[in-house]
Amino acid sequence: MTTPAVPVLPLRPELADEVPYGAPQLDVPVLLNVNENPFAPSEEVVATIAASVAEAARGLNRYPDRDFPGLRQDLADFLAVESGVRLDPSQVWAANGSNEVMLHLLQAFGGPGRTAVSFAPTYSMYPEYARDTHTRWVTGRRAEDFTIDPAAAVALIEAERPSVVLLASPNNPTGTALPRETLEAVLDAAARVPAVVVVDEAYAEFRREGTPSALDLLADHPHLAVTRTMSKAFAAAGMRLGYLAASTALVDALRVVRLPYHLSAVTQAAARAALAHRDSLLAQVADLRAQRDALVAWLRTQRAGGRALQVAETDANFVLFGTFDDRHAVWQGLLDRGVLIRETGPEGWLRVSVGTPAETRAFQDALTDVIAQEEL
Repeated sequence: MTTPAVPVLPLRPELADEVPYGAPQLDVPVLLNVNENPFAPSEEVVATIAASVAEAARGLNRYPDRDFPGLRQDLADFLAVESGVRLDPSQVWAANGSNEVMLHLLQAFGGPGRTAVSFAPTYSMYPEYARDTHTRWVTGRRAEDFTIDPAAAVALIEAERPSVVLLASPNNPTGTALPRETLEAVLDAAARVPAVVVVDEAYAEFRREGTPSALDLLADHPHLAVTRTMSKAFAAAGMRLGYLAASTALVDALRVVRLPYHLSAVTQAAARAALAHRDSLLAQVADLRAQRDALVAWLRTQRAGGRALQVAETDANFVLFGTFDDRHAVWQGLLDRGVLIRETGPEGWLRVSVGTPAETRAFQDALTDVIAQEEL
């Protein structure tokens, strides 16, 4: 039997040593590693989605609407309720997850000879969007409390003159929200370059009382784009529906680079059905916020290695905590006890998603046991 020949493929050189993105997907009892909503959709929501998808299936021999005006109207209506900002549907865009929305943004405004700027630590996919669109990637550093210094941000933008500035609020993996003064300083600096400022609000529905959304700055800043997702607050990670709010001119630029019929009829139907139940689905968000705040308070009472745990301020549905001399040992100890969290962020830190009350108790029990073992 001959050994199959190893294919010689003309892979782009910068991809030669890369591996696919992906958090561990392991079969364990408690999954708290990818910031999902732990509550499955209700039977009522499932029934509405099933009926809507069945209706869409009757027309699957035809291409879906390329510009999905009905879905864009529904998303605009939701944002008006959630954030108090009324947008025209022409100011809303959607794609297969906020990942694809981000890719559209880099395809339209990044590219060879152009630069994207962000501030580390932040979402690990951002540099991959830049890589995939041949966009130069530059990161500034966050302060020790994971905030961004406005003066340093302005200086970096003035020095690098990027075409895109990527900011997450709340930030992933830290949970840190952007203060209004920081965002306004960045917007003003970017307008002088000029650059598009993208504020990734994937976790915005979980923000604490008084934490603003960037949506209310859209009217005065046509170079601002605010991205959202239905994966988290809407308990629809499996749906893969992300969306964006921006000026009509910015949205029209994304329509140029999108692939034809990129959003399937089934996805459009499922998303509109879920949005019809926005009140019941978002009622869970308040419970998750309360659980998050209780988890933060509990973690701050814990000690490891003879010192109190540090816990980042968070406006998301996850908590970054540390620091550990050997964070991998702690992560592995939790996994050995049936609890999967995320080994991400700065060295020594770990991230845990907010789960059901039972899942949170399981995490607390496991962490207490792991820390006690490490202390022996």
